[in-house]
Amino acid sequence: MLRFVIRRLLYAIVVLWLVSTLVFVFLNVSPVPVERVIGGPRATTDTLQQIRQNLGLDQPVLLQYWDFIKRLLQGNLGESYINGTPVTSLIADRLPTTMWLVFGAGVIWFVGGVATGVLSATRVRSVWDRSSTLFVLIGLSTPPFVMALVLLFLFATKLSEAGVHFFEAGPPLQEHFFRRMILPWIALAFLMVATYTRLTRGAMLDVLGEDYIRTARAKGVSERRVVYRHGLRSALTPVVTQFGIDLGALIGSTIVTEKVFGLQGVGQLVYQSIALGDTPVIIGVTLMVTMFVVVANLIVDVGYSFLDPRVRLS
Repeated sequence: MLRFVIRRLLYAIVVLWLVSTLVFVFLNVSPVPVERVIGGPRATTDTLQQIRQNLGLDQPVLLQYWDFIKRLLQGNLGESYINGTPVTSLIADRLPTTMWLVFGAGVIWFVGGVATGVLSATRVRSVWDRSSTLFVLIGLSTPPFVMALVLLFLFATKLSEAGVHFFEAGPPLQEHFFRRMILPWIALAFLMVATYTRLTRGAMLDVLGEDYIRTARAKGVSERRVVYRHGLRSALTPVVTQFGIDLGALIGSTIVTEKVFGLQGVGQLVYQSIALGDTPVIIGVTLMVTMFVVVANLIVDVGYSFLDPRVRLS
């Protein structure tokens, strides 16, 4: 197990290095010069040249790359071109909101999708199975921004007219905070619940047809124990794999949901940075998302041995 973890950590370091190199290349081949973004359209040639010197952009590319890597190793993601604020501070201010949004939605879609998928797989061609299939089709056909707008219209407009309010601001971990976050959680999780329902149903149907499941039933093991102790543990392996990928990737892809509900998270920060051409912030968020995906996959890989005893890590 220790060798496996070390090998995965080395793999994670290589992935982070490759992504860092790619974003450095992106910085240097950007169609909008950095000095033009900082100086503005009316900056003189001398001003643009001075900005390039201050940023070290007049140095050879290899020297710039070495300085870039050294800053990353020190945890320095640079400073925003717009206001000069360190990128780490900008991300740290916005990250808690996005983390609450993603992990709250993650609990909903994982628990809801797995529960619905298991019930559908154990009641094949029943009313519940057909209903869940219809739900999956609706969920996969409804983009998150459409669901967000529908929920916002129903709860913030219609119910507010009846005296019910869902969007009072309040500090974290208190009643008003959860009332403000419940609609973004549902909007973000709706599509994923449908995806995980289909994924869990397919995995459960495959597992329930295995020889060891038939053997357990022949020995007189209760159906509940067969399904949840033997079947679900093995079926969760692909589901947990996808969950780790989705959870890490969604950290930087909540732009639409945050925009619709007015949440000041990382998604909003990326949106504003793209609109203003603030490259250091875009690069910083990219590296952060990569780190989350790598860590999530490492946790998932280690968790395989606990979910499925047939998996052996060396």
